[in-house]
Amino acid sequence: MPELSTYLGVIIFFVVIILASAIRILREYERGVIFRLGRLIGAKGPGLILLIPVVDRMVRVSLRTVVMDVQPQDVITKDNVSLKVNAVVYFRVVQAEKAIVEVERFLEATSQLSQTTLRSVLGQSQLDELLAERDKINRELQKIIDHQTEPWGIKVSNVEVKHVDLPIEMQRAMAKQAEAERERRAKVIHAEGEYQASQKLSDAATIISKDPTALQLRFLQTLTEVASEKNSTTIFPVPIDLLTPYLKKNTDKEKK
Repeated sequence: MPELSTYLGVIIFFVVIILASAIRILREYERGVIFRLGRLIGAKGPGLILLIPVVDRMVRVSLRTVVMDVQPQDVITKDNVSLKVNAVVYFRVVQAEKAIVEVERFLEATSQLSQTTLRSVLGQSQLDELLAERDKINRELQKIIDHQTEPWGIKVSNVEVKHVDLPIEMQRAMAKQAEAERERRAKVIHAEGEYQASQKLSDAATIISKDPTALQLRFLQTLTEVASEKNSTTIFPVPIDLLTPYLKKNTDKEKK
């Protein structure tokens, strides 16, 4: 009996070990790529899966979106400006079998591909394009990287140029350029204002010249504005035209 209980304990021990090596539980965002005697038989999961001990081997693959920070790269733009640029890449595995079979360490491979593509694309762009048309460059980077990682079963959803480090000399030159541009705009706006004001004055003079009464009213309005300042004495000539109607009226009365 003692020997039987010993054998039974050994058998139970081995059964537990076999079950522990045969049972796998995968989360909702995980897939298990199964190899049977070295041959790929497919991906399974999520949930509970059973493996054949010793025969089967499983590799876990996460299907969640990976946010990868691309290391800063030294880039020389098309107009010969030296920059240090880094970016961030958003991608996820869509075919777990290809991500394991087609490429070794797909995370590292995607990172290296992103670095080389970043240098290549930005090297073909000018500095002004990099600063002003960043959305266009991001789309071009995403398209190129996604096309190259598609055979690996990886989908690149977005690429963003995160930071552009300009040399101090270039920052000073750009500051001078921006200041000159602001001065140019200020002068243009001032000139346009003077031009519009002269047009309005010309139109007003044309209207007033057609009616002498309007000219007199404008003169009286100017006197009213001048008289509002009580801290000074103003001497102005009175046009004879203002008195002509009254003189004519008195003359007519005398004739009668």
